Amino acid sequence: MTTATSASTRFLYIARHGEASPDETELTERGRRQAALLGERLRGVPLSAVHHGPLPRATQTARLVHQRLGRDIPLQVSEAAGDYIPYVPRRAELPNESADRPLAFVEQFPADERSRGPELADAAQARFTGPVDGDGPRHELVVTHAFLAAWLVRDALDAPAWRWMGLNHANAALTVIRYAPGRPASLLMVNDMGHLPADLRWTGFPPELRA
Repeated sequence: MTTATSASTRFLYIARHGEASPDETELTERGRRQAALLGERLRGVPLSAVHHGPLPRATQTARLVHQRLGRDIPLQVSEAAGDYIPYVPRRAELPNESADRPLAFVEQFPADERSRGPELADAAQARFTGPVDGDGPRHELVVTHAFLAAWLVRDALDAPAWRWMGLNHANAALTVIRYAPGRPASLLMVNDMGHLPADLRWTGFPPELRA
């Protein structure tokens, strides 16, 4: 006889990496400060793991956050948490009056990044979303990039696949999604920068959209 496995709530904390240098090989001084403050913000959260993408800016951010947590928590690299195009829309899916701009945007990325992106996005959803097995809630952090953060927010809202575009995330901003058994996903906070002083907010955001 098999015993049914109970399902519990997952709290997924999503953070974009800190501000990166122009060549994206490392964090700037501001990016390192952002990452450290993000770690302080999360210090009291009972995280069970910190996941991060493989690129230097995400790796360095995750390590700086991890150092501030004050606990021995697994630090795990995941290709699914990397930087890629999660979905390439077709013109027929987009509003007629605004289709040209998003199509031109995705076309600027290398073909392999566009072709592999949906597979990686599926892997990210399988790995990081939904309720978890066990008797208690699980809290996990994913340090990633703007596109995956937008994709996971879109998924939580059950919005059309193309709608990840236009959902911007600032460097070191925090988004939290709750996945409770038998309930739709809940966005608890999105693009929150309360842990950052004014001079460290809104980096990585389109200038015309900054507060």
